[in-house]
Amino acid sequence: MTPVDVDEITSRLAQRFGPPVAGWCARVPELAAEVAARWDLTLGDVMPPGASSVVVACSRGEAPMALKLSPDPVFLASQASVLRHFAPSGRVPAVLAEAEGVLLMEAVRPGTPADELPTPPAPREWADLVTALHGVPDRDRPWPDLRARCEEAFTRIGRRLADPAVAAHVSERTWSRAWDRCSALLNTQPRVLLHGDLHLGNVLDGGHALVAIDPRPCVGDPCFDVVDYALTAAGHGDVPTRATTVAAAAALDPDRLHDWCRALAPMIAIAYLDDEAMRTELLTLAR
Repeated sequence: MTPVDVDEITSRLAQRFGPPVAGWCARVPELAAEVAARWDLTLGDVMPPGASSVVVACSRGEAPMALKLSPDPVFLASQASVLRHFAPSGRVPAVLAEAEGVLLMEAVRPGTPADELPTPPAPREWADLVTALHGVPDRDRPWPDLRARCEEAFTRIGRRLADPAVAAHVSERTWSRAWDRCSALLNTQPRVLLHGDLHLGNVLDGGHALVAIDPRPCVGDPCFDVVDYALTAAGHGDVPTRATTVAAAAALDPDRLHDWCRALAPMIAIAYLDDEAMRTELLTLAR
């Protein structure tokens, strides 16, 4: 296993779990070594960082795998369950083994995140991904509703309007209009099981097809899993074209997708305040 930057891991995970997580972070090399011995794994590099876990590339013989460790075993067990649920789609990594606070998955190869590809995925590729995921039945499990997810996000991110740097670009009026649009869409939404967090950083190049990781499933409008893909064309004047094209490829209502783009554009703009071209196009779309 390559050396672990415990300070980096601690700084990253403390943002979610608070300072007490430092003790767990200090034990990451020891924990990984214990699991490797138990499951006969050869450990490799620490993979790109996440907000709630540490992922280590590993292998057993010639088979590449990914070992995920988290200080929140309930979260990790839930994620394993969700990945198994989405397994029939063929578009998530397979779960190979799990124990408390530890998850072993097949590796996705080449595994480049979609937001790091030289050329973003084509609309047809994204459409095929969401169609496969949305084809998995919800099986009457008590999944969260998309409305609850949106209400939480608008409340949490809306607090940032108190920051003058944010308020200089996103007004209370713009934010209120965005929520009104979102609420209207939620009132009339069709309902399928969604990945729920399908931004380009959570989609990997699987060689022959795109693969989704880190699902946060909820039930709601299938357009929701396409919005991030459409809005990342901002800054190049391509949001309407990309939205129309991917909607057609995925057999989605293009008008609903355009409305979702307008509703969520201010939220995405806050994440890109330093990118003038992207911020400007997103806020123009919101208005």
